[in-house]
Amino acid sequence: MKKFLFLSFFLLIGSSMVDAQPKSKNYEEAYEIIQVWLDAQKDFDQLPGLTAIIIGDQDVLWSGAVGLANPEKNLKAEISTLCSICSISKLFTAVAVMKLYDDGELSLDEDVNDLLPHYDLQQKYPDSGPITIRSVLTHSSGLPREANYPYWTGPDFAFPTQEEVNVGLKDQETLYKASTYFQYSNLGLTLLGEIVEQVSGMPYETYIQEHILDPLRLTNTRSDMPEELYGSDLAIGYSAITREGDREKVNFFQANGIKAAAGFSSNVEDLGKFASWQLRLRDTSATEVLKPSTIRQMHNVHWTNPDWSTTWGLGFRVYQGPGGSTWVGHGGSCPGYRSTLEIDLKKKRAYAVMINASGTNPMKYVRGIHSILEKVKTMDEVDTSEKDLKDYVGYYSTQPWWSEQYVTTWAGNLVSIDLPTDEPAESMTFFKHLEGDIFQRIRKNGEPGETLTFIRGTTGEITHCESHGNYWQKIDRKSKS
Repeated sequence: MKKFLFLSFFLLIGSSMVDAQPKSKNYEEAYEIIQVWLDAQKDFDQLPGLTAIIIGDQDVLWSGAVGLANPEKNLKAEISTLCSICSISKLFTAVAVMKLYDDGELSLDEDVNDLLPHYDLQQKYPDSGPITIRSVLTHSSGLPREANYPYWTGPDFAFPTQEEVNVGLKDQETLYKASTYFQYSNLGLTLLGEIVEQVSGMPYETYIQEHILDPLRLTNTRSDMPEELYGSDLAIGYSAITREGDREKVNFFQANGIKAAAGFSSNVEDLGKFASWQLRLRDTSATEVLKPSTIRQMHNVHWTNPDWSTTWGLGFRVYQGPGGSTWVGHGGSCPGYRSTLEIDLKKKRAYAVMINASGTNPMKYVRGIHSILEKVKTMDEVDTSEKDLKDYVGYYSTQPWWSEQYVTTWAGNLVSIDLPTDEPAESMTFFKHLEGDIFQRIRKNGEPGETLTFIRGTTGEITHCESHGNYWQKIDRKSKS
């Protein structure tokens, strides 16, 4: 009897453990739609090139590239293509500061004035608290946004040297009392780079290389822009769209004395590794560059603006993402380049997007990619119909009302997506097979909607689709590119 009860208990527990396992999903169809969507958006948004990667904890789930790294030479963008990552540079500076913090070399509440002998920026408010390392990391220090030079002004973008930055401090003053408002500051992170030099006794770029890039094997990340690779491995940057609908080539630049805030170059592969390191470190007890507790501390909110509109960690933007989970990350915008790295801490998933053009929004593509993945069903929800659906896959013209629709397979049936669209998941329409070449739309509430009928030509190939008595022609998009 005891043996029977033990066996029953074991089976019950085993059944519960099986039920508790996450249900598996197949994302291959989602990855196809992501590639199609990005390729279309590249054309409709008039992007020269775009690269992207999806990280699932320690694995690359998907990566892709569309467009050109160098339109002058018709050089295609690759996932290895380098771009300026501009303000994502600040994350590496923040890690360097926290490495010194872990090593007991500095305190987060130390006054910047005590660490930099040349610091003579005027404190406008006598009753202000100190400008600390913590307040600089959270952009709540009250420091002005920029050093005292017009380096964001084209066409030459004359970034100052470190010496010029320091000479200009005497002609600047704080904007606010310390720890009053969020005020994004490239000057602040530039000064943190100088603090890394002052405290470590090493040049900033050397410290970054030896203590962060080398240990993490980020072989394609640099604290500058490799001019010898410009136009080949390093993409050429382009401007925002002009009124005439063109993008103009932007001059090559080096951030020089602003490198700690905006000078780095990298690719999506390395940013993916950088994200994996953070996720790995959060789940271990072993030090890897930083202590696990330190990266978790950096990912926590350390500053909330009085109006609750902005929350910031130590170097990282920290915010509530889709589904209510905590996301961390940082974007970058430099002359001719836009980029972003965003990490969903709950799902342990990260996204990096790089575009070699200004006036663009890489976060739009992160949101779109994420939303497509969220549409994927578990295996037990997939229709197991054995009907071959490949004949229906392709592009259909919706001119002159809209541009295109793309139809492809999804969980044993069909799905269509509008092209272009800023919200790809919202535009996805699902169809269930009825009979022959006839499908029926599935409404968002699960109820059946109108039918979609595919029309075949004399040789049996699909030439049109019809709904509500109207026809849309299947097109060979490649012939129009």
